[in-house]
Amino acid sequence: MTKKKQKYYVVWFGNPTGIFHSWKECKKAITGVTGAQYKSFESLKEAKIAYNKEYADYRGKNTKRKKTLTKEQLEKIGEPNLYSIAVDAASSGNPGKMEYRGVDTQTHKQLFHQGPFIQGTNNVGEFLALVHGLAYLKKIGSDRIIYSDSKIAMGWVKRKKCNTKLKKSSKNKPLFELIARAETWLKTNTYATKVVKWETKAWGEIPADFGRK
Repeated sequence: MTKKKQKYYVVWFGNPTGIFHSWKECKKAITGVTGAQYKSFESLKEAKIAYNKEYADYRGKNTKRKKTLTKEQLEKIGEPNLYSIAVDAASSGNPGKMEYRGVDTQTHKQLFHQGPFIQGTNNVGEFLALVHGLAYLKKIGSDRIIYSDSKIAMGWVKRKKCNTKLKKSSKNKPLFELIARAETWLKTNTYATKVVKWETKAWGEIPADFGRK
């Protein structure tokens, strides 16, 4: 059995603040604290550096170390098809304020945008972005492909079902109404648009990225 990799948690605003060596300790420090500020890191050194900086320097950014691809792997993947659109979502918290958009892959011009929704998740946003993109391309009669960096959202679209674990509430009622509309669209429409996975490791962040990962 593979041993779970050690993580370190920085709490800038909590009760108490500090660096914690387990999620259990971190969770205890942020539970009940409105606006708690915290993030995980892969090494104690990185956590110590982060703790001496501001939370704003890390908020929404991916702190996981990126694996570099070999020359052969890059050649096999090739370059992205610029005759396409790209979609992405961003969520401040899980759940939290969520928004999504679609852009022209080559020019980065924003083609559509929805949100922010008061209570949503990134996966839901990725799903809605994909469906919105499919509907958009069909409406304008475009044969471009569509890129997404979310395998989960691509799977949900393929199954025509948003399999979110987000619980319905008065706060997210408009979001669930939009989810229902998206699922209905998938079940009542056909499309020839090819949905393709964006190769982040080879190409960098997807053009529709909000810059908060």
